[in-house]
Amino acid sequence: MAPLLTVRIPATSANLGPGFDALGLALDLWNTFELHGADQHGVTVESHGEGADILPTDRSHLVVRTMLDEIAMHVPPEDQVRGYHIVCRNAVPCGSGLGSSSTATLAGLIFAYALLDPQGFRTPSGQNRILTRAFEIEGHGDNVAPALLGGLVIVSAHDGEVLAQKVALPPLKVVVCVPQFYFMTTHARSMLPLHYSRADAVFNIGRAMLVVEALRTGDMKLLQKSLADRIHEPYRLPAIPGALEAKRAALAQGALAVTLSGAGPGMLAFANADHDAIGVAMQSAFAAAGLRARYWVLEVSPRGAQIV
Repeated sequence: MAPLLTVRIPATSANLGPGFDALGLALDLWNTFELHGADQHGVTVESHGEGADILPTDRSHLVVRTMLDEIAMHVPPEDQVRGYHIVCRNAVPCGSGLGSSSTATLAGLIFAYALLDPQGFRTPSGQNRILTRAFEIEGHGDNVAPALLGGLVIVSAHDGEVLAQKVALPPLKVVVCVPQFYFMTTHARSMLPLHYSRADAVFNIGRAMLVVEALRTGDMKLLQKSLADRIHEPYRLPAIPGALEAKRAALAQGALAVTLSGAGPGMLAFANADHDAIGVAMQSAFAAAGLRARYWVLEVSPRGAQIV
């Protein structure tokens, strides 16, 4: 039976060095979620592809939990009809720093609002409501904003208002290398200091603006000079075996700039050429540290979540 709704959501790489919690990039690697009607009460879920052997099949699955929790905020229990089956087809690796959990959160919210407001959830105001709720659930918007909007997105929030600005980019290809290393985002955040010096804050503000301008104009020499960070990478990179060596190997192979993808453990490399050679070099560096790794050569996706 054809699904009631299908949504495709891209992988994302957040932070982009100095843009901690404020910058994110959508990548051409997609998770697809299908919402089917079901005869029995309750919601069941099945997963295919990445994480299929470890993801839950009940309401603890992030897509289901997000959808049901959101519906429960608007509809009394006696009016909730819960006969659905969700199919997840995952190409984004779990726990990689590529926004897998953000795709699940967005899918759950899109399904919820499609059921709550079939006419309005596709409108700009409906999209803004979904983004605001995703920001509240995730606690930051640098993954969910580009996953929803596509391309390069600057995002900030204050007092419940989310500001998200998409920046038009020329075509861009990157290398993402992900080692098999369990590195939870919550743990990665706990490693960061509670306070930073004014010098470090000013350094990151300036560099983040330069990164946006470099990507917007395609100025890879400027990106090479500006992709540096003092807020999170100095604390996280040493905690991932082989990450520092993978960064050096990518640069030695011709990458122009290398940074953590999100909180890691994945690494993001910008280059004009030799993308596969750069991916292999990073793989080898992680292997020398005892970790298997995979790499992808990906285009930046100008499109975000696609609803069918």
